[in-house]
Amino acid sequence: MSRLKKSAVTLALALAAASCSDPVDKAAKARIFSPEDPPKVVASAQQKLPPEDVAENPQVARRILGMDAAEITERLGPHRYQATLGYEWTSAESNPVKLTETRTFRAGPGGVSGDFHGVLENSRDQGLEVMRVGGQVFARNRYGPFRQRLRDRGMAERTRTELTGAIRDFDILFQGRLKLAPQGTVTYEGRTAWRYVVTLAPATEGDASRPLPALFQSKGGSDETTRRRANFFAHRLPRSLDGEVLVDAATSVVLKARLDGRVGVPSEKTPEAAELRLTLEASLSELGKDPRLAPPEEFLPDADKPQGIADALDRFGIERAKPEGAKSTTPGEAPPEPEDEAAPE
Repeated sequence: MSRLKKSAVTLALALAAASCSDPVDKAAKARIFSPEDPPKVVASAQQKLPPEDVAENPQVARRILGMDAAEITERLGPHRYQATLGYEWTSAESNPVKLTETRTFRAGPGGVSGDFHGVLENSRDQGLEVMRVGGQVFARNRYGPFRQRLRDRGMAERTRTELTGAIRDFDILFQGRLKLAPQGTVTYEGRTAWRYVVTLAPATEGDASRPLPALFQSKGGSDETTRRRANFFAHRLPRSLDGEVLVDAATSVVLKARLDGRVGVPSEKTPEAAELRLTLEASLSELGKDPRLAPPEEFLPDADKPQGIADALDRFGIERAKPEGAKSTTPGEAPPEPEDEAAPE
């Protein structure tokens, strides 16, 4: 090897050794080849939330009351969640309106990525059902057939969060004013749990001091129902609240909750003054028991855009509306291809 080539090799080795000893390069390599961080919910489930601090620490109370279903599964394992909510609207303009809603949720093993099955039903004969089994998602409304959702786009996870978020929604509606007073420990489902009596905390300046961004408005403005809902939420005033909450001593998960509260809008704030009585009965059971979920035996395949009404018209032999001058086709038959124009001479 020539002296010039030996010098080039020596220089290259020296540069490589210098780069390896550079602390910046070492840190970069450590980041690149380090193990992947766990999902956020897994990290949250590892956070210690002492249930005995709930009454004295509002941040711990908000975390426990608003705990997501995925985190509960990470902390507690398989379980069954059952909740019944009652809504009763009263106003001077109309008769009371009542609605009862039932939520059932079963979580299998596997934590945040495990199987689950959720059902929502109400007293108006409405509802939905969503399940994820072996990574496959299936969904339907109360009386429709299951349809496979190959492109789920997070729909199943959002439904899981909404189905099991009754206590969190209750807390938000009452402006975070759930006051928890400890009453010692009890035994529930064979586990030690902290018992708290729930009352309505006094209003503070912080309840209404956080400005929110303005809502987007449609070109034609909001409809009457939307305006009433927005006015109620903006001017709501919690009036009464009582109940109890049981918090698992080992995992800080709410095992059982009973809440009964009233929230209203004063007449000086909006002409549609009304009051809502909201009740909640929620509990966890079958702790640690694998529900052994299985996919539905019959389901419709995934589709970009189900034909819906068009398929129903074809089934009953009703011809679809066509543009003026279009030729008639039989149901299911593709329209004829346009004739090629004559080539120029």
